[in-house]
Amino acid sequence: MWRTRFEWDDAKHKKNLRDRGFGFDQAARIFSGHVVEWLDDRFTYGEDRICALGMVDGRLYCIVYTMRGDTIRIISARLATRREQSLWP
Repeated sequence: MWRTRFEWDDAKHKKNLRDRGFGFDQAARIFSGHVVEWLDDRFTYGEDRICALGMVDGRLYCIVYTMRGDTIRIISARLATRREQSLWP
């Protein structure tokens, strides 16, 4: 069985958990259901960054991540904005 691997910066994970009450380990759960994605091309990051919307525990979250080989590296996680909510089917 194929399994998705996740990684993140532990300091960013702890800060996100403290500031937003939502850790990157929880953020990874959006990938177990329907996800809406688009490329974040607002800036030159030196890597492709993907924004993903998905549900966790009945709430819509926006996750930014990049692929490192076959591993999803989570960069940020937060509740979806109103504009992002309008993109959710």
